[in-house]
Amino acid sequence: MVILFYIAAIVAILAALGVVLQKTPVYSALLLIVVLCSLAVIYLLLGAEFIAFIQVIVYAGAIMVLFVLVIMLLNARRETPGQGSRMARWLGGPLLVVFLAEIVLAAWRQFPGAASPPPLNAGPAAIGQLLFRSYVLPFEVTSILILVAILGAVVLAKKS
Repeated sequence: MVILFYIAAIVAILAALGVVLQKTPVYSALLLIVVLCSLAVIYLLLGAEFIAFIQVIVYAGAIMVLFVLVIMLLNARRETPGQGSRMARWLGGPLLVVFLAEIVLAAWRQFPGAASPPPLNAGPAAIGQLLFRSYVLPFEVTSILILVAILGAVVLAKKS
């Protein structure tokens, strides 16, 4: 089980790097599907079958089909490299180091010496209670963000 976890984690990390570094939008979207499916494998290993299936059905299925459709509507081609600014060149490296240090520090504070995370055995009812009581604001903000992204894609794809 641990080896399968490490394999899924390595695949997720490499595919996520491919999403960011890929110059073709369609390949980037396909690599994002690989990331989402490998995260579903990790959820299965943690005992959260419901979240794993929702990950595959909702994200890797529906939302990625929407992304690929928008990419095809926009007729996005290969990205051409730009010049870049001097400030980005000088500040990019140090800011990346600070950002990674902040992530490590936040993870260190969040899990101070926990050997392994507790198994996630929450069913659909418990997840629904959390979504619509404790986390209703982030849930609604996410839905509004997705709606704005769809409207932006439609406006950009509309022929003048």
